[in-house]
Amino acid sequence: MSRLAIVGPSDQLRSMLIEAADAGVVELETSPRGDSSDASEALRRLRAAGVQELLPRLAARPRPVIELEAHRRADLLAGEAELERRAAAAAKRGPFVVLVGWCPDSDLANVRARMETFGGGVVVLQRRPFAEPPTLLRTPRAAQPFSPLVEIYGTARYPDIDPTPFTAISFVLMFGMMFADAGHGLLLCLAGVFLRFSRIPRLASLRRSWALPFAAGLVATAFGVAYGEFFGPTGLIPVLWLNPLRNPLQLLVAGVMVGAVLLAISYAIGTVNRLREGGLKDALYSNSGMAGALVFAGVGVVVLAWWLGSTLMGILGLVPVTAGLILLFIGFFVQSGGGATGVAEAIVELFNSVIRLGANSISFARLAAFGMVHAAIGSLVWTAAAALFASGAWLAAIPLFLIGNAVGFTLELVVAGIQALRLEYYELFSRIYSGEGRPFKPWHLTVIKEAS
Repeated sequence: MSRLAIVGPSDQLRSMLIEAADAGVVELETSPRGDSSDASEALRRLRAAGVQELLPRLAARPRPVIELEAHRRADLLAGEAELERRAAAAAKRGPFVVLVGWCPDSDLANVRARMETFGGGVVVLQRRPFAEPPTLLRTPRAAQPFSPLVEIYGTARYPDIDPTPFTAISFVLMFGMMFADAGHGLLLCLAGVFLRFSRIPRLASLRRSWALPFAAGLVATAFGVAYGEFFGPTGLIPVLWLNPLRNPLQLLVAGVMVGAVLLAISYAIGTVNRLREGGLKDALYSNSGMAGALVFAGVGVVVLAWWLGSTLMGILGLVPVTAGLILLFIGFFVQSGGGATGVAEAIVELFNSVIRLGANSISFARLAAFGMVHAAIGSLVWTAAAALFASGAWLAAIPLFLIGNAVGFTLELVVAGIQALRLEYYELFSRIYSGEGRPFKPWHLTVIKEAS
């Protein structure tokens, strides 16, 4: 991302702005001023007359405002009003005009060629100190349907790794482990396919995210097969791994282990992000960087040593724990400003970090807990329906089975979704993010060659 200045003759300002709007790859730094142009006044009159306003567009050939108003072209008037605001915000230096903004490096040649047509040019400017460029994520196509999950939390900073691919994998994994039922998972897959091919206008905004429920449904189906759950413990599929209600301890351990792997990945991403943001110092002393990662890894080794009964491994695990705590203390001490107060503050922050690390790790036990809740609901519905069917009341058994599964599907869909997001944002993103950036918002309007 480059900060640039578009420089050209003042009498070509309109043409250069039209080219910038048509290219749609330049975020202009100057804010539009006022709203008192002739085009704006004409647009207000059309609105008062009940003319429906369409998306703003620009005419390549200038058209008189009075003519556009007479033809009730609210779209072109809206475009002209925005263009005039942009023009008023441009910096003028004698016979020249300057537009400052941001543009992706890959699009600089295109913008430069467009401006040269009108005697203008593009100059790449040195970035101002402490000015962070806007963030334009080049998310892989397969992960793009999961972008809303990241956008809800906030925009990643410009130097950071795009968290969307990791979010896609971690979210569907956690959701599937809690929403573990092959029947319910397949229904969710069908909902994703329906979104993909639906032409219902109200669902148009959700169409681009169709892969989210589809992928989540696939993972839920896989866990359902592993647990032997198909609309509850119906016996239609065998238990391939474990029964959630009969093996709760194993499932809890599995949930924490899945969480440990995800936390390790988030520490790795966070360390790289701190390195890109502030260099080696930030990466080394940060709680979401190397210092925190050392404590996390060391504690993991100590726990594994306890599980295996290995004293030597436990002692070796204390080495990274000690190193990480020392680095954290130094980081907190420097951040607090030093002195006796700084020591006290660093000790409190260090204690808080250790407690938080333990809480974050144990928090992933909910992957097992809500998986067991889902299994319990399915078991309750199936047991009641089977009892009614065995007693000959099959007319009551079938509606009970259908309604019970519908309620369980809806309830667990909401609960598993919320819990997966909670783990994503509070446990994982808290290590990946160290602050928010701002999204890249290029100025773009449709330009029509001939307006009627």
